[in-house]
Amino acid sequence: MTWDPLAVPAQDGRTAVITGGNAGIGYHVAEQLARAGARVVLAGRSAERTRTALDALRAAVPDAWATDVRLDLADLVSVRRAAEQLAAAGPVDLLVNNAGVTASGKRAETAQGFELMFGTNHLGHFALTLLLTPAMSPEARVVSLGSLTHSRARLDFDDLQSRSGYRSMAVYGRSKLAVLLFAAELDRRLRAEGRTVTSVAAHPGWAVQGLTPARPPLWQPGPLAAVRSAPLAVLAQGKDRGAWSVVRAATDPDALGGQYFGPRGAGSLKGWPTVQVAAESAHDRAAAARLWAVSEDLTGVRWEG
Repeated sequence: MTWDPLAVPAQDGRTAVITGGNAGIGYHVAEQLARAGARVVLAGRSAERTRTALDALRAAVPDAWATDVRLDLADLVSVRRAAEQLAAAGPVDLLVNNAGVTASGKRAETAQGFELMFGTNHLGHFALTLLLTPAMSPEARVVSLGSLTHSRARLDFDDLQSRSGYRSMAVYGRSKLAVLLFAAELDRRLRAEGRTVTSVAAHPGWAVQGLTPARPPLWQPGPLAAVRSAPLAVLAQGKDRGAWSVVRAATDPDALGGQYFGPRGAGSLKGWPTVQVAAESAHDRAAAARLWAVSEDLTGVRWEG
């Protein structure tokens, strides 16, 4: 089908949970889904930032149905608590695993002692998804957020916590490769059990805050923001357009389980969303199965289907 990111299919009556929905791409995913009629739940760590995001969302989409839940993906206790609250509230139709920690230069750890990016970007979402799967509607969809950096990454199962030779960008890429391996393995398991829930993935290309339209009080660019960011527009786009691929993955009625969406422009950095092919490493079934087993052991969360 010809996809128009400005005309998202109606999502009336569907409940969408967006991790990290209180900032950046996650916020714009929530806004675009709310504009299409979805009930959106912003899952984030900070109550203050989430309230600010809800104010911005309701200003942009006055008739939006929006609420929030506390979720810290770097703490499995918080993940379990949030999953219980979300499951109790009713069926989940869309789970957008968007939140993540980006390269910070210095190794850090989660509450349970996992390397922060691997523990947050992959293990936190792994646990949340498995805990919520029993509460998903029959036609639910899980969207996992990848990154172009996965193509240069390789998993080291002897050092998944990156304790030796730490390089933050490389570790970030590995965490995103883990996300894509999980998304593919999740879809295989769902289909093997005859479930109609689907798992897909997406990446935003190169999305920068300086090219993002104002959403007060959440984001109000300064007077020089447009000037400073203008040179980037040749290759990059704003967070609002970076959300397009994620929203297509979440709402395209023709999307198939296991598909991967990203911008169609040169280098897949910007542009309207299209179906793409992840790197060969993201299609390694043996690595995906091994990662799944290790992730169950690390998180203590088991697949119930």
